[in-house]
Amino acid sequence: MTDFSYQLYSSRKNPDLAETLSMLADLGYTQVEGYGALYADEALVAALTDNLSKLGLYMPTAHFSLDMLAGEKDKVLGIAEAVGLRTIFCPHIGPELRPDSATGWQDFGAKLAEIGEPYRAAGLGFGWHNHDFEFHPTKHGVIPMEAILKGAPDLDWEADIAWIIKGGGDPFEWIERHGDRIKAVHVKDIAPEGECADEDGWADVGQGTVDWKALFTALKGTAADYFVMEHDNPNDPERFARRSLEAAQSLKGAA
Repeated sequence: MTDFSYQLYSSRKNPDLAETLSMLADLGYTQVEGYGALYADEALVAALTDNLSKLGLYMPTAHFSLDMLAGEKDKVLGIAEAVGLRTIFCPHIGPELRPDSATGWQDFGAKLAEIGEPYRAAGLGFGWHNHDFEFHPTKHGVIPMEAILKGAPDLDWEADIAWIIKGGGDPFEWIERHGDRIKAVHVKDIAPEGECADEDGWADVGQGTVDWKALFTALKGTAADYFVMEHDNPNDPERFARRSLEAAQSLKGAA
Protein backbone atom coordinates (compact mmCIF):
# COMPACT_ATOMS: atom_id res chain seq x y z
CA MET A 1 0.00 0.00 0.00
CA THR A 2 1.21 3.48 -0.83
CA ASP A 3 2.64 5.55 2.00
CA PHE A 4 0.73 8.77 1.41
CA SER A 5 2.34 12.02 2.42
CA TYR A 6 0.82 15.27 3.74
CA GLN A 7 1.76 18.77 2.65
CA LEU A 8 2.18 20.64 5.93
CA TYR A 9 1.05 23.87 4.26
CA SER A 10 -2.45 22.43 4.66
CA SER A 11 -2.09 22.91 8.43
CA ARG A 12 -0.25 26.22 8.35
CA LYS A 13 -2.93 27.93 10.45
CA ASN A 14 -2.10 25.69 13.40
CA PRO A 15 0.98 27.25 15.05
CA ASP A 16 1.71 24.05 17.01
CA LEU A 17 3.77 21.94 14.60
CA ALA A 18 4.21 19.13 17.14
CA GLU A 19 0.43 18.87 17.48
CA THR A 20 -0.03 18.67 13.71
CA LEU A 21 2.66 16.02 13.29
CA SER A 22 1.26 13.97 16.18
CA MET A 23 -2.20 14.12 14.61
CA LEU A 24 -0.84 12.89 11.30
CA ALA A 25 1.07 10.03 12.90
CA ASP A 26 -2.03 8.97 14.83
CA LEU A 27 -4.04 8.91 11.60
CA GLY A 28 -1.51 6.60 9.96
CA TYR A 29 0.58 8.95 7.85
CA THR A 30 4.26 8.05 7.57
CA GLN A 31 5.43 10.96 5.38
CA VAL A 32 5.06 14.71 5.28
CA GLU A 33 6.13 17.41 2.85
CA GLY A 34 7.66 20.66 4.07
CA TYR A 35 7.19 24.25 2.94
CA GLY A 36 9.04 27.53 3.34
CA ALA A 37 7.78 28.84 6.69
CA LEU A 38 9.14 25.76 8.44
CA TYR A 39 12.72 26.76 7.66
CA ALA A 40 12.57 30.39 8.78
CA ASP A 41 15.24 29.89 11.44
CA GLU A 42 17.45 27.22 12.97
CA ALA A 43 15.15 26.69 15.95
CA LEU A 44 12.24 25.81 13.67
CA VAL A 45 14.35 23.38 11.66
CA ALA A 46 15.59 21.77 14.88
CA ALA A 47 12.03 21.42 16.19
CA LEU A 48 10.89 19.95 12.88
CA THR A 49 13.72 17.44 12.83
CA ASP A 50 13.18 16.47 16.47
CA ASN A 51 9.44 15.97 16.11
CA LEU A 52 9.78 13.94 12.92
CA SER A 53 12.22 11.64 14.65
CA LYS A 54 10.10 11.22 17.78
CA LEU A 55 6.99 10.36 15.81
CA GLY A 56 8.62 8.10 13.22
CA LEU A 57 7.68 10.38 10.35
CA TYR A 58 9.74 11.02 7.22
CA MET A 59 10.06 14.09 4.99
CA PRO A 60 11.25 12.79 1.64
CA THR A 61 10.10 15.89 -0.28
CA ALA A 62 9.88 19.59 0.46
CA HIS A 63 9.15 22.94 -1.17
CA PHE A 64 11.70 25.75 -1.18
CA SER A 65 11.29 29.18 -2.72
CA LEU A 66 13.18 30.12 -5.86
CA ASP A 67 15.07 32.83 -3.97
CA MET A 68 16.15 30.43 -1.23
CA LEU A 69 17.23 27.77 -3.71
CA ALA A 70 19.23 30.27 -5.74
CA GLY A 71 20.74 32.29 -2.90
CA GLU A 72 20.99 30.03 0.15
CA LYS A 73 22.33 26.76 -1.23
CA ASP A 74 24.26 25.77 1.89
CA LYS A 75 21.24 26.39 4.12
CA VAL A 76 18.99 24.32 1.87
CA LEU A 77 21.49 21.47 1.76
CA GLY A 78 21.82 21.60 5.55
CA ILE A 79 18.06 21.34 5.98
CA ALA A 80 17.93 18.52 3.43
CA GLU A 81 20.52 16.57 5.39
CA ALA A 82 18.86 17.27 8.73
CA VAL A 83 15.41 16.01 7.74
CA GLY A 84 16.50 13.37 5.23
CA LEU A 85 15.13 14.92 2.06
CA ARG A 86 15.31 13.02 -1.20
CA THR A 87 13.75 15.49 -3.62
CA ILE A 88 13.35 19.28 -3.60
CA PHE A 89 10.61 21.12 -5.45
CA CYS A 90 10.42 24.79 -6.32
CA PRO A 91 6.72 25.59 -5.92
CA HIS A 92 5.85 28.97 -7.38
CA ILE A 93 6.82 32.31 -8.88
CA GLY A 94 4.87 35.53 -8.59
CA PRO A 95 3.04 37.17 -11.50
CA GLU A 96 5.75 39.79 -11.89
CA LEU A 97 8.29 37.07 -12.71
CA ARG A 98 6.21 35.12 -15.21
CA PRO A 99 7.32 35.36 -18.86
CA ASP A 100 4.83 35.98 -21.64
CA SER A 101 6.52 34.02 -24.43
CA ALA A 102 7.61 30.50 -25.26
CA THR A 103 11.26 31.58 -25.21
CA GLY A 104 10.82 33.23 -21.83
CA TRP A 105 9.29 30.14 -20.26
CA GLN A 106 11.89 27.89 -21.86
CA ASP A 107 14.62 30.14 -20.47
CA PHE A 108 12.95 29.92 -17.08
CA GLY A 109 13.12 26.13 -17.31
CA ALA A 110 16.82 26.37 -18.13
CA LYS A 111 17.28 28.67 -15.13
CA LEU A 112 15.59 26.12 -12.89
CA ALA A 113 17.89 23.41 -14.22
CA GLU A 114 20.93 25.57 -13.46
CA ILE A 115 19.71 26.35 -9.94
CA GLY A 116 19.13 22.65 -9.37
CA GLU A 117 22.64 21.56 -10.35
CA PRO A 118 24.21 21.72 -6.86
CA TYR A 119 21.29 19.82 -5.37
CA ARG A 120 21.50 17.12 -7.99
CA ALA A 121 25.25 16.97 -7.38
CA ALA A 122 24.46 16.31 -3.72
CA GLY A 123 22.33 13.32 -4.72
CA LEU A 124 18.92 14.99 -4.45
CA GLY A 125 16.13 15.07 -6.97
CA PHE A 126 15.13 18.55 -8.11
CA GLY A 127 11.93 19.68 -9.75
CA TRP A 128 9.05 22.08 -10.26
CA HIS A 129 5.60 22.08 -8.67
CA ASN A 130 2.84 23.54 -10.81
CA HIS A 131 -0.14 25.74 -10.12
CA ASP A 132 -2.75 26.74 -12.70
CA PHE A 133 -0.89 29.54 -14.49
CA GLU A 134 1.48 27.13 -16.24
CA PHE A 135 -1.50 25.83 -18.23
CA HIS A 136 -2.87 29.19 -19.37
CA PRO A 137 -1.74 29.76 -22.98
CA THR A 138 0.44 32.78 -23.69
CA LYS A 139 -0.76 35.34 -26.22
CA HIS A 140 0.90 33.18 -28.87
CA GLY A 141 -0.84 30.01 -27.71
CA VAL A 142 2.14 28.43 -25.94
CA ILE A 143 1.49 26.40 -22.79
CA PRO A 144 4.13 27.47 -20.23
CA MET A 145 4.45 24.00 -18.68
CA GLU A 146 5.49 22.56 -22.04
CA ALA A 147 8.12 25.25 -22.45
CA ILE A 148 9.45 24.75 -18.91
CA LEU A 149 9.89 21.02 -19.46
CA LYS A 150 11.50 21.64 -22.84
CA GLY A 151 13.96 24.11 -21.36
CA ALA A 152 14.97 21.69 -18.60
CA PRO A 153 15.02 18.12 -19.97
CA ASP A 154 16.19 16.66 -16.63
CA LEU A 155 13.80 18.62 -14.40
CA ASP A 156 11.51 16.50 -12.23
CA TRP A 157 7.85 17.45 -11.92
CA GLU A 158 5.53 17.36 -8.94
CA ALA A 159 2.18 17.31 -10.73
CA ASP A 160 -0.57 19.10 -8.83
CA ILE A 161 -3.49 17.46 -10.61
CA ALA A 162 -6.22 19.77 -9.32
CA TRP A 163 -4.28 22.86 -10.41
CA ILE A 164 -3.86 21.33 -13.89
CA ILE A 165 -7.64 21.03 -14.08
CA LYS A 166 -8.13 24.55 -12.71
CA GLY A 167 -5.76 25.80 -15.41
CA GLY A 168 -7.83 24.19 -18.15
CA GLY A 169 -5.54 21.23 -18.79
CA ASP A 170 -6.44 17.57 -19.17
CA PRO A 171 -4.46 15.72 -16.48
CA PHE A 172 -4.75 12.39 -18.29
CA GLU A 173 -3.16 13.87 -21.40
CA TRP A 174 -0.32 15.38 -19.37
CA ILE A 175 0.25 12.10 -17.54
CA GLU A 176 0.38 10.21 -20.84
CA ARG A 177 2.84 12.62 -22.45
CA HIS A 178 5.07 13.47 -19.50
CA GLY A 179 4.63 10.63 -17.03
CA ASP A 180 8.38 9.97 -17.05
CA ARG A 181 8.90 13.44 -15.57
CA ILE A 182 6.32 13.08 -12.77
CA LYS A 183 8.19 12.11 -9.59
CA ALA A 184 5.53 13.27 -7.12
CA VAL A 185 1.83 14.05 -7.22
CA HIS A 186 -0.31 16.41 -5.16
CA VAL A 187 -3.52 14.59 -4.31
CA LYS A 188 -6.24 17.20 -3.83
CA ASP A 189 -9.85 17.62 -4.83
CA ILE A 190 -12.13 20.30 -6.23
CA ALA A 191 -15.54 20.90 -4.68
CA PRO A 192 -18.64 20.89 -6.90
CA GLU A 193 -19.56 24.31 -8.25
CA GLY A 194 -20.91 26.54 -5.50
CA GLU A 195 -19.86 24.28 -2.62
CA CYS A 196 -17.15 24.73 0.03
CA ALA A 197 -16.89 28.48 -0.55
CA ASP A 198 -15.45 28.85 2.95
CA GLU A 199 -12.63 26.53 1.84
CA ASP A 200 -11.92 28.38 -1.42
CA GLY A 201 -13.73 25.74 -3.45
CA TRP A 202 -11.44 22.86 -2.49
CA ALA A 203 -12.69 19.55 -1.10
CA ASP A 204 -11.39 16.61 0.89
CA VAL A 205 -10.03 13.91 -1.41
CA GLY A 206 -12.90 11.70 -2.56
CA GLN A 207 -15.50 14.34 -1.75
CA GLY A 208 -15.09 16.42 -4.90
CA THR A 209 -15.17 16.24 -8.67
CA VAL A 210 -11.70 14.90 -9.45
CA ASP A 211 -11.74 11.27 -10.66
CA TRP A 212 -8.97 9.99 -8.45
CA LYS A 213 -9.65 6.31 -9.10
CA ALA A 214 -9.02 6.77 -12.82
CA LEU A 215 -6.08 9.06 -12.11
CA PHE A 216 -4.40 6.53 -9.85
CA THR A 217 -4.75 3.99 -12.67
CA ALA A 218 -3.17 6.42 -15.14
CA LEU A 219 -0.38 7.27 -12.71
CA LYS A 220 0.69 3.62 -12.39
CA GLY A 221 2.75 4.04 -15.54
CA THR A 222 4.65 7.11 -14.34
CA ALA A 223 7.80 7.66 -12.33
CA ALA A 224 5.82 8.98 -9.34
CA ASP A 225 7.22 7.89 -5.99
CA TYR A 226 5.31 10.27 -3.72
CA PHE A 227 1.61 11.02 -3.35
CA VAL A 228 1.04 14.09 -1.22
CA MET A 229 -2.31 15.14 0.27
CA GLU A 230 -2.97 18.85 0.06
CA HIS A 231 -5.85 21.25 0.69
CA ASP A 232 -5.14 24.94 0.27
CA ASN A 233 -7.61 26.12 2.92
CA PRO A 234 -9.28 23.41 5.03
CA ASN A 235 -11.47 24.66 7.86
CA ASP A 236 -10.68 21.43 9.72
CA PRO A 237 -7.25 19.98 8.88
CA GLU A 238 -7.81 16.85 10.95
CA ARG A 239 -11.01 16.09 9.06
CA PHE A 240 -9.28 16.73 5.74
CA ALA A 241 -6.28 14.58 6.65
CA ARG A 242 -8.40 11.70 7.96
CA ARG A 243 -11.03 11.54 5.24
CA SER A 244 -8.52 12.09 2.46
CA LEU A 245 -6.20 9.33 3.62
CA GLU A 246 -9.10 6.88 3.91
CA ALA A 247 -10.41 7.80 0.47
CA ALA A 248 -7.04 7.76 -1.26
CA GLN A 249 -6.11 4.37 0.17
CA SER A 250 -9.42 2.94 -1.01
CA LEU A 251 -9.36 4.57 -4.44
CA LYS A 252 -5.74 3.71 -5.16
CA GLY A 253 -6.27 0.16 -3.99
CA ALA A 254 -9.20 -0.22 -6.37
CA ALA A 255 -7.42 1.40 -9.32
